[in-house]
Amino acid sequence: MEYRRIGKSGLKVSEIALGAWLTYGGSVGSGRAAQIIKAAIDEGVNFIDIADIYSNGEAEKVVGAVIKDYKRSDLVISSKVFWPMSSDVNDRGLSRKHIMESIDKSLKRIGTDYLDIYYCHRFDPETPVEETVRAMSDLVQQGKIVYWGTSVWEADEIERAVSDAQNWNGYLPAVEQPHYNMLHRYIEDSIMPACVRYGMGITVWSPLEQGLLTGKYSDGIPPGTRGADTVWLAEYLTNENIAKVKTLGKVAQSLGITMAQLALAWILRLPEISCAIVGATKIDQLKENLKASGIKLEQSTLEEIEKILGGDNV
Repeated sequence: MEYRRIGKSGLKVSEIALGAWLTYGGSVGSGRAAQIIKAAIDEGVNFIDIADIYSNGEAEKVVGAVIKDYKRSDLVISSKVFWPMSSDVNDRGLSRKHIMESIDKSLKRIGTDYLDIYYCHRFDPETPVEETVRAMSDLVQQGKIVYWGTSVWEADEIERAVSDAQNWNGYLPAVEQPHYNMLHRYIEDSIMPACVRYGMGITVWSPLEQGLLTGKYSDGIPPGTRGADTVWLAEYLTNENIAKVKTLGKVAQSLGITMAQLALAWILRLPEISCAIVGATKIDQLKENLKASGIKLEQSTLEEIEKILGGDNV
């Protein structure tokens, strides 16, 4: 496993991180989830990404139950705040009240004294950015979080947070967590340059587009898979994208790697990227994906991939 810095900070994370979205504490039972988390750590993964909304707090509990058996300082643990956690009108968003109450609940569920990264899980148009930035900075001062970041924020929203933090000497966001992969590249135009400009790391989620970039849907949509059961993947399960994945699969085969490894290595081609966060429901699946760390794609391969994807961002 290779490691990269989170932007200009001194924090280093494994190039491939483990995420608990939609699975741990939910569709994947706690016993199997624990086995996968332990396997990831044993293989060199030091960054585990969770959120309070994942399985309504259960993912935090599952991860917390596992990491108690490890040296806490060896791990980078993140969680997030924004989405409604109950029907209460204040139990949502990025108000100071919700942030201050949510961090304590997350820490209790995880069973830790602090988070290495605490993300604002979306931008909150109903709360002044300064209020959110001040609350996050106060959590750093209190020792409850080490760094704070944003997730799925636009470039101008990141700039507002940085500006407010600079204006009154607060802690700047250290990292952005966007949706990014071969088929979803919107961050390249403005969000990625903004992160580079302000020294922020980028920890991307859904690097395999919920399995589409593993090739599992290349010959149809198997029943019981996310492609069959979830609406939000439907927009990517197009004939055009499936054709691209089939062609990319041939590139991977020529390199002696899997389609998933190619997709992850393609993301990690960029030094601006700190890590790719993968999900896993099986240990074998996890270990195969972790092998993407350290794979360096030749320029000729990147150019071939770019032609297949239909872009010009080599």
